[in-house]
Formats: sequence, structure tokens, C-alpha cells
Amino acid sequence: MSELTCISPIDGSVLVRRDTEDAAALAPRLAAARAAQKDWAVRPLAERVAIVDRAIAALEAMNDEIVPELARMMGRPVRYGGEIGGVKERAFHMTALAKDALEPTVIEDSDAFRRFIAYEPLGLVLVVAPWNYPYLTAVNTIVPALAAGNAVVLKHSTQTILAGERFAAAFCAAGLPDGLFQAIHVTHETTAELLRARAFDFVNFTGSVGGGRAIERAAAGTFTGVGLELGGKDPGYVRADADLDAAVETLIDGAMFNSGQCCCGIERIYVADALFDAFVEKAVKIVEAYRLGDPLDPETTLGPMANIRFAREVRAQVKEAIDAGARALIDPALFPADTGDTAYLAPQILIDVDHSMRVMRDESFGPVVGIMRVSSDEEAIALMNDSPFGLTTSLWTRDADAAERIGRQIETGTIYMNRCDYLDPALCWTGCKDTGRGAALSTLGYRSVTRPKSYHLKKA
Repeated sequence: MSELTCISPIDGSVLVRRDTEDAAALAPRLAAARAAQKDWAVRPLAERVAIVDRAIAALEAMNDEIVPELARMMGRPVRYGGEIGGVKERAFHMTALAKDALEPTVIEDSDAFRRFIAYEPLGLVLVVAPWNYPYLTAVNTIVPALAAGNAVVLKHSTQTILAGERFAAAFCAAGLPDGLFQAIHVTHETTAELLRARAFDFVNFTGSVGGGRAIERAAAGTFTGVGLELGGKDPGYVRADADLDAAVETLIDGAMFNSGQCCCGIERIYVADALFDAFVEKAVKIVEAYRLGDPLDPETTLGPMANIRFAREVRAQVKEAIDAGARALIDPALFPADTGDTAYLAPQILIDVDHSMRVMRDESFGPVVGIMRVSSDEEAIALMNDSPFGLTTSLWTRDADAAERIGRQIETGTIYMNRCDYLDPALCWTGCKDTGRGAALSTLGYRSVTRPKSYHLKKA
């Protein structure tokens, strides 16, 4: 038996330890989950939805404890109030959508035939959740999976391991039958062993590209369904007709919020020639006003990165870019909490960057953004597509037709116009290229956790 240890980025102290379970120890728990799922699946949908909704309300009741707990686990400042607002928006939209999403598709209902496609639960769903938004990312699959009649096992990141336990407590308080939701503490090796043994009927993984490849390798040949949301290098493009102030404020917030640790955060910005200088000047003023420090202090606007190794990667990308000719516009002296050897990392804006630099191609996942000047839509489109990733793209313009035209030419999962860094639960959450595959949220989120079953009934 090994141990999982969460190190707080605030001060490097041990926040929590949990013993791991091996596959043999988990076997009876997974068997209990499958047994409970059979009864759960035949319950009326309205009952399932009501219990899931109560669980979200129970989670909300814990929010005063969860917010500082999140700050201690992964560094997000308490001033932002945690994730419960987004959790409720997504969860309640998905439960409200459940009846229509799970309604059979009727092909014919006549005196001669009844033909329809039903959508039936898969059985046992594994959710492997990340630390950056530990509640928001997990709820995307947990809610539709349970509403559709599945049992769910949640393996949460060690960095935010208490989030998994909070989910379990919320479902218990809501009256979910025993065994249907379980938070487990396992190593990567045990997870791979369970996947190879076909212990689950579907796995949704949110995390790194390397982690996604490991999930696919472990599930190879088992025919287990896999949904993957992996890396991103999301661009913003500011056209000459954009509302400059709105574009700067929103894109810089999209790049820096949560210390840049957002799945769909802005990691590179392309600005039309006519607006470039003004955009950069305004962006610098916004970033210089941030306060980096203890996330438990309500005055703090930027906390530490979740782990010192993440900060080291961003520092390396910034240094390499500067060595290659990029200019750093933010004076690190404005952020004395960044001593250079902790998880506290000063935000940075880089110009004179190009796509030969890792900071414009590799995922940074930190409070840094490179800004490039462009002279046309065509140049911006080519640069936005020059990436191994494709999650979201943010277009800034007053011309919706132009945004749609440009959007059709971009290899990405979501096109935003005049906003960014947001998940609309009515639209599917998906990506392409190394960002992964599959879809969450919307009616397509229910398709991921159900299987179609055809009924061809001849009456005479």
C-alpha cells in the first residue's frame, strides 16, 4: 500500500495524506456499484434527477468550508468564492435537460410497427478529474452519468483529493443509494490495471496529453469508451473593429485568472496592427495592478500555482523566449512574493514573440501570455491553427458574420465571439487534435454516458 500526499502550494506543507487501495481491495466496492446500478437504472428518471439536484444543493451548503480548502489545496484566492456558481449552472442545466436528452427517438408508432432508439445507461462510469477546477470539471460527467442511470467512480487528482470526498459526502447527504457514487484513492498504476481488466464501461479523463495517452493505452483492446479533454493553447484574435477596452479586459482576465491554470484559458493573443500598441499598453496596466500572495487573504488576486513544478515550467518557457528575443513587459519586482523558487509566480506579458518559441506553442498553464501583431484575418487564422491543440478560440469583432466565417476555418472545439474562458452547458464541450476527443455537456453529454439500443417491434 502506498500513500497519496497533497502538498499545499501556500507554504509547501503537507495538507492531507490518504492511503491508496489496490485492485483487489477495490473489487468488492466495484461489485457493489454494479449491483446498485441495476436498481438505480430502473428508478423513474424524476427520482434520479431529484437526488442529483439535492446533492448539488448539499455541495453548496459546504461552500464556506470548500473555498478556503481549495485555496489550501491548489492556491485559488478565496476572494473568488470557489466554483459553486458554475457547478450549479452546469448541473441544473444538465438535470433539466435529462428528460428530453434521454427520450427515445421514435421512428414509427403505427398499427403495424413500433420502432425507436432508446438510450440506456452504460453501467459503471469512471471519472478521472484534475486539480485546476476540481468541482467544475468533475460535475460535467458525474451529473449526466448518474441522471442517466449509471453508477460513478471518481478518482480525483491528489492535489485536490478532498474534492472527491466532498462529492461523496454530498451524494450521501442527498440520499443516493449506497455504492452508486464512490470516491477512490488509487495510484496511476492501479487505475491502468483496472482499465486493462475492463472494470469500467466508460472513462472520462481530464488532464495532460501524456495522461490521456496512458488512459488510451491501458484501455486498448477492451473496447471501453474513452472521453478525453487534454491540453490547450487557446488563442484570442482582436480584429481592427473590436471594442478595444472589452477585448483587453476580458482576454487578459482569461489569461491570468486562476494563475492561468484554466483548461480554456487564453494562452496567446493576436492583435490587428491598428490596435496592437493600445492593446498592449492597456494589458500591462491591468496586470501591473494584480496582487500576488496568500490566497487566504481576501485582497489577493493571484495565488500560487498549484505545484512548484508547474511554476518551474512556466519560468523555463519565459526565460527561453526572452533568450530568443522576446520582450517581457512586466517588472517582476512588482510581485515580491515571487522569489524564484516557490509556487508563487509573477504574471508576465511577452511581445516580440513568434511560433518558434515554446511559450507560443506548448501549453503554459500559468500566468503568462504572448501577444503578436497581425495584418489580416488570413494571417491570424494561420497562426491560430498553427498549434497541436484545439479547445477554444476567442474572436473579438463587431461583425458576427465575420466571426462565423473565420470560425469555420479554425481547428477548434468552440468559437467564442466577444467572450472567452466560459463553458456554456447548452453547447457541447469538445476539442480536436491533441486536445482529445469526445463531448461533455449539452445533449451530447448524455450520449457519452449511454448507449443506443434499437427496438423494432412488429405488431402484426
